Amino acid sequence: MDRRVVITGMGAITPVGNTAEKSWGALVAGTSGIGAITAFDTTGFRVSVAAEVKDFDPVEALGKSDALHNDRNVQFALVASDEAMRSSGLDAEGAIDPERLGTYVGSGVGGIGTTEVQVTRYDQAGARKVSPFFVPMMIANMAAGQVSIRHHALGPTLPVVTACATSTNAIGEAYRAVRFGYADAILAGGAEAAIAPVSIAGFTNCRALTTNPDPATACRPFDANRDGFVMGEGACILVLEELGHALARGASIVAEVCGYGNTADAYHITSPDPTAGGITRAIRQAVAESGMDPAEGLYINAHGTSTKLNDKTETMGIKRALGDAAAHAARVSSTKSMTGHMLGATGAVEAMACACALRDSVAPPTIGLTVPDADCDLDYTPGHSAPFDGRWAMSTSLGFGGHNAVVVLRRFEGE
Repeated sequence: MDRRVVITGMGAITPVGNTAEKSWGALVAGTSGIGAITAFDTTGFRVSVAAEVKDFDPVEALGKSDALHNDRNVQFALVASDEAMRSSGLDAEGAIDPERLGTYVGSGVGGIGTTEVQVTRYDQAGARKVSPFFVPMMIANMAAGQVSIRHHALGPTLPVVTACATSTNAIGEAYRAVRFGYADAILAGGAEAAIAPVSIAGFTNCRALTTNPDPATACRPFDANRDGFVMGEGACILVLEELGHALARGASIVAEVCGYGNTADAYHITSPDPTAGGITRAIRQAVAESGMDPAEGLYINAHGTSTKLNDKTETMGIKRALGDAAAHAARVSSTKSMTGHMLGATGAVEAMACACALRDSVAPPTIGLTVPDADCDLDYTPGHSAPFDGRWAMSTSLGFGGHNAVVVLRRFEGE
């Protein structure tokens, strides 16, 4: 069985907006969500900026019990899943058989904030003071578990954990599950809340984060002066649905998912393969499955972390996979320049940006890019959004451990 898969719902809570449409509007406008860290006192830290979710009250959003008994990353996932279900119309009674509704929601690090709080409590007050909710709040599968419980999704469930490639893999695996008949619709995406002292310290000490204290220049993907990524947080969940099922109930279709690539570098725990072999193969896989031609007009939402090695390697991979002329003709941008790096949630946000770019015929910008780098020579849409009239889009993700994931979307043009 080989079926077409479309996006019929979107939900997001990001550093630039607390809904999918507000987040997308901010990205098109070039609005940055990066600022001084407010989650904790950064005295003694070399990193003082991050991209935090703003004006979020979990009690107001979810009620006291769900707010208290879920880590922040799961809170984000629940809010995003509610929006995705509403926007898709699958929350209506009888809209889908619960056994045909799946949940593929991942997290890169799970409840790291909860872990830090509970370890501190253990150190200060002993074993009896550790919360009985510690384990279910900490484990990285719980966003998927709680989303499935909340929406009575009894179908296939797969909480992917592939670091920064997590939610791209989740969407790709969900696409295949729907395409080959294992579900009629799947809530797919990721959630992350890692702006916590121990997390920031760890990422700083492995030299991944920028130590630039200026929010306006801290994250500048593909710029010659880039020096590390900015931590972000939030969640994004998409509803992937079989086309016939969507049409039968009159669903609104945002875009079609048509290709997926998944490879490993098998090279290093944090550094990308300098030959770009893994990401090149992942792009080629996704493009081959999609059947799309770069000449038809392509937008690429690049991983674009603002690190020296990633941006250079990713650029190389795009050119190797598509061919030099096609790569230079593509419209490229990194929305991480505005959201920061949302780790396990970032791929889903960027796939959403691809879907919206196709729907609205506009490519969001890469802000902060002012000084060209000879190793990064594509059209990265610097500074301001630009018209985009192409037929397809691609989102690329590279994760610690050597994970590479790519999804391809195309403009929905009917049956």
